[in-house]
Amino acid sequence: MRSPLITYGLLLFGVFALSTSAIFVKLADAPATMTAFYRMFFATFMVLPFLFLGKGNRTELRRLSKKQWGLGLLSGLFLASHYVLWFESLDYTSVASSTVLVTLQPLFSLAGGFFLFKERFNKGAILGVIIAIAGSIVIGWQDFQISGQALFGDILAFIAAGVITAYFFLGQYFRKSLSLVPYSIIGYTSSALCLGVFAFLQHTSFFHYSATTWWAFLGLAFIATILGQSIFNWLLKWLSPTVITMGILGETVGTCILAYFILREALSLQQCLGIMLILIGLAVFLLLQRKRG
Repeated sequence: MRSPLITYGLLLFGVFALSTSAIFVKLADAPATMTAFYRMFFATFMVLPFLFLGKGNRTELRRLSKKQWGLGLLSGLFLASHYVLWFESLDYTSVASSTVLVTLQPLFSLAGGFFLFKERFNKGAILGVIIAIAGSIVIGWQDFQISGQALFGDILAFIAAGVITAYFFLGQYFRKSLSLVPYSIIGYTSSALCLGVFAFLQHTSFFHYSATTWWAFLGLAFIATILGQSIFNWLLKWLSPTVITMGILGETVGTCILAYFILREALSLQQCLGIMLILIGLAVFLLLQRKRG
């Protein structure tokens, strides 16, 4: 991508779209597995027309090796696991705290980037990471003191953060040689299949949900996934997983604000302070980050 302004503008747009995820999950009166399944199921069908209309996309899929197919299926499994863990966490803890912990992905990205890809950032960028993560901790700190149930939800969200980071690292590998549409088809389809099988084994109902829940499923698929997740998948060709996961920290800000207006969840002074720290940390990181080596 030629223009850094367009690149980071798309990153911020994707973060805003992704901020709706936790809101739609809360509005969906369905088990976590089923919510995740329909998110991926509908997202797959939304991407399929681009596969059928693009001859180059179909050609890329046919030329994939067995290794690439295997890693693609693993990518979908990571994505499916991430959504189940995160959506389940929302049944135990608040939207704000769950989103805070699931967006602590830079912790995993920094470690993975350092050891796997020899990725380096200067001290200023690392300071930005620390400030932003400190803001996330400030927002979520209250839940650690509420109850064991809230703590369990927080742990699920934290594990989900590690799993989605693995998904992004696989995406970095794939996007070097694979276009967005075939990559998304592989990941979304395999994720939907994994979630569908899991839901079937749990004897979870695939139907009998309210109109509000179906609209929430569609919102998750189109807004949070197509306009959010897919933009991140596209940007992986130009940005490292660390930069993208740092941007995703901004999801916390959007979700806290949306939860205040839509779900009537109180926005405390502590959360406002955390939001300010996240924004400062993101600004420092994005302005100062430079890869070395």
